[in-house]
Amino acid sequence: MERSGGTGERSSDGGTGERSGLTAFVCCCLSGGGNAVGVRFSNRELDPLWGAAVRFGAAALVLLAVMALMRLRPPRGRALAGAVLYGVLNFGVTFALAYYALVRVHAGLGQTVLALVPLAALLLVVAQRQERFRMSALAGTLVAAAGVALASRAPLQADVPLLSLLAVLGAVVSLAEAAVLVHRLPPVHPVTMNAVGMTAGAALLFAGSFAAGDTWRLPRLAATWWALAYMVLVGSVLTFVLYLVVVRRWGASRASYVFVVIPVITILLSAWLDDEELTAGLLLGAPLVLLGVHLGALRPGRKPPPKA
Repeated sequence: MERSGGTGERSSDGGTGERSGLTAFVCCCLSGGGNAVGVRFSNRELDPLWGAAVRFGAAALVLLAVMALMRLRPPRGRALAGAVLYGVLNFGVTFALAYYALVRVHAGLGQTVLALVPLAALLLVVAQRQERFRMSALAGTLVAAAGVALASRAPLQADVPLLSLLAVLGAVVSLAEAAVLVHRLPPVHPVTMNAVGMTAGAALLFAGSFAAGDTWRLPRLAATWWALAYMVLVGSVLTFVLYLVVVRRWGASRASYVFVVIPVITILLSAWLDDEELTAGLLLGAPLVLLGVHLGALRPGRKPPPKA
């Protein structure tokens, strides 16, 4: 039988579910923080969409192998369609738009806009009647986004092409809607959901890479191979399995605060691995990020979202 319970279902014990959700949240932030650094190394040798397609294609193969070892059955019917749609949104559309935008958008500005994912998720869950509107969530998002802007040195004035800005905003909405979608689907094990989703997303990225005329070749540099290995095993397989656990435990609007903590982790790792300068902005921005996460996701008194 498929072991579709466990991490795929929310715990009936509120305290246990909250603690396991917090543990998964922290681990997800730490493991996901290295992705942007890995992408930077990968993009120095590989075309962006091709690198993304290779990353998620390899991660999908790993997850399919894990499925086989765990004897998890593939989803069927509505669950299968939902997993495919989740993958198209969370991996295909989101990363295609993000990679396109970051060609012309300053990385700091891109990270700041992506920090608005919790606000987008909040508006979407309210519109789809999964949760009630919370002023604390709105305040938390705005405070955290301001902290990311300071920490990443996002320019206040920059010549950003309209299409690139729209692409970043599209990535924000796509990422948020993918998390909201999870609660509208039949319960699926996080490994299975990501295996099917990454397969669908990778197929879309391969098609986009082909259409963009990318050069399809394997890396030659050891640094690129190490970056891909990290992004596949830790940044994709581990991070997104943990992210789905957080979404199931906490709901989309709270889980999406992962995307405001990750930039701070990224800056610290980039300073260590890629000699990026640490500035006073990080000292000012990091506390704002933590305050925003506390207001929007960690403040006492949160109740788990109702089952869809």
